[in-house]
Amino acid sequence: MTGADAVLVTHEHTDHIDVLRLAGLGVPVYAPAEANIERLEVTGVSSGAEFTAAGFRVRAVGGRHAFIYDGQPDCANLGYIVDEAIYHPGDSLYVPEQPVETLLVPAQGSWMKMAEAIDFVKAVKPQRAFPIHDAQINDRGLSSVNGWLAEETGSSYRYLTPGESV
Repeated sequence: MTGADAVLVTHEHTDHIDVLRLAGLGVPVYAPAEANIERLEVTGVSSGAEFTAAGFRVRAVGGRHAFIYDGQPDCANLGYIVDEAIYHPGDSLYVPEQPVETLLVPAQGSWMKMAEAIDFVKAVKPQRAFPIHDAQINDRGLSSVNGWLAEETGSSYRYLTPGESV
């Protein structure tokens, strides 16, 4: 995260926030107001809030983490729409009211099925979609996930290798 001017935290799970690394950055950190994040100064954000982070216009949407099993884990989860164009939902499948150009779609999680990811992309109807939350998938599984999302969503879905940008 070297070079970051601000950080948007979707929720408090350890696969989404590294408190020690963030504390050392010395940049503004925005997180759900309900989140229980210790040892880190954050600006609490609620769903519907609009603010500027590192020169970008940001709107927070959603509110809760996707259901996993038996109500666990249930925590605050905000998605962020950046410059009215890019949507990062964190660990939720919240469909925003406004159209978005680019959707960062969760590709894998203990809380989801492939059908849910496909339905999410279809519901959001982005111009393009890129996977996130895919680090626990081996190459064979990732190939399957990417194939399903590209074939079934009708969007310009594309996998970006680590370090690649558009």
